[in-house]
Amino acid sequence: MSGKRLTPFVQRWLSNTLKPETASTQPLCRRQHTLVRKPLCSNSVRIPHRTFTRSSTLCKAKSTDQQQKAVLQQLELPDFGSDLKFKGLETDFPCLARTPESGPDPAYQKVVSGYQNFHYNEPYSLKYNGCVLPELNIAYETWGELNHDMSNVVVVFTGLSSSSHVRSHPLNKAPGWWEKFIGPGCAIDTDKFFVICGNHIGGCYGTTGPSSTNPITGKAYGTTFPVVSVEDMVKVQYLLLDHLGIDKVHAVVGASLGGMCSVMAAALYPQRVGRVVSISACAQTYASSIALRFLQRRAIMTDPNWQRGHYYGTSYPKMGMKLAREIATITYRSGPEWKQRFGRKLIDPAEPPSLCPSFEIEEYIMHQGETFSNKYDPNSLLYISKAMDMFDMGEGFSSLQEGMARVQCPVMVLGAQTDILIPIWQQREIADLLKASGNEAVSFYELNSIFGHDTFLLDLTSVGGAIKGQLETDLKENGLVRKAAPSRLKK
Repeated sequence: MSGKRLTPFVQRWLSNTLKPETASTQPLCRRQHTLVRKPLCSNSVRIPHRTFTRSSTLCKAKSTDQQQKAVLQQLELPDFGSDLKFKGLETDFPCLARTPESGPDPAYQKVVSGYQNFHYNEPYSLKYNGCVLPELNIAYETWGELNHDMSNVVVVFTGLSSSSHVRSHPLNKAPGWWEKFIGPGCAIDTDKFFVICGNHIGGCYGTTGPSSTNPITGKAYGTTFPVVSVEDMVKVQYLLLDHLGIDKVHAVVGASLGGMCSVMAAALYPQRVGRVVSISACAQTYASSIALRFLQRRAIMTDPNWQRGHYYGTSYPKMGMKLAREIATITYRSGPEWKQRFGRKLIDPAEPPSLCPSFEIEEYIMHQGETFSNKYDPNSLLYISKAMDMFDMGEGFSSLQEGMARVQCPVMVLGAQTDILIPIWQQREIADLLKASGNEAVSFYELNSIFGHDTFLLDLTSVGGAIKGQLETDLKENGLVRKAAPSRLKK
């Protein structure tokens, strides 16, 4: 600040607030007097979607026999089931008429058993900075039976936080996050197709990531793990296919990050991909999506318990992880759904306003942060989300269209009109770029769904029907080009 004279006001402010013993060691905004967390008192019951206790100085604790009875009834259901029952969402969407286990909130299941593992015991090179992993583990699951000529393979690419457990099977009977979409007679029919789903490199579900042990040091990688790309994720899955002896797949299917991977797979391996399903994805990541994920990463990295990514065995950046997921939850759904589902409903209309959460939507967001923070590794969120931000099909080419021109197989693109995270115009751009590059087998569906980015998890009728049509239709003759789509697909 040489050459500039500070005003007396600034001088007084600096001397009073930025004292040497605090300015260099104390991060900003560390005061925690707003919401006090206390053990639940003996006469209260924890509600599944309520993860805090109201302090006596800010809010009134409440507990009645009638409330306890209602809560105990709710506790018999899984979190997302009780949430559906408690909120009483009224809608004509058929996916909400199913069992509590199916919605409306997706259940991300951490893979703890039942997956297979491929150990690649050789150095593996990654895209950025010439980085090489000394070895690589790839965790994956399969469904259905491989036919004699290996022509019925469907690869499912997962999203940011979902695992390879898309459907239950004998080795892991827990419902998968796409349970209703994959199986006998389903959208991806396991009576016809052999389905493979692998966990992404950089994740925390068995495939090598920052929480994995570095065989050289004997410690978890932490942030010494190299930055990965969507291209790396796709190449790792094709390394698995090579191991399984599978040359060409019938289709690649994915949503969000998985949709990016599906398009990238067709570009990197044009002779090994039969057709593509890309849902709620983009041809390159734009600033709005980057900004939203940047905030999530910043929430984690500013948590003092993050310890620059080396928290394994010592601490856990839970508060940062909770905040990151709370931000993400807002981007995954839509205003129309929030209005219909919550409106301005108060948690307790009889209570006077306080600084504690007053609205049901606030409590719901907190619940999402709390539950997810116990299921996913914060470092993996940093790495996977960064890979999404760096995604660009035009990288290394003169234009985005030139990069997309590598994809010449049949492609179906789906998107939701209410998607905040990756808006519908970005799915439309994928279809337009492919058509402009000469691909005549491009179909595009614009879905009128209130579920925003999470539509691919919840709208079984539209999304499931479109996937089934793309996988099972004979596409030898081109011309299956749909410029628009109705809000509902016929069964």
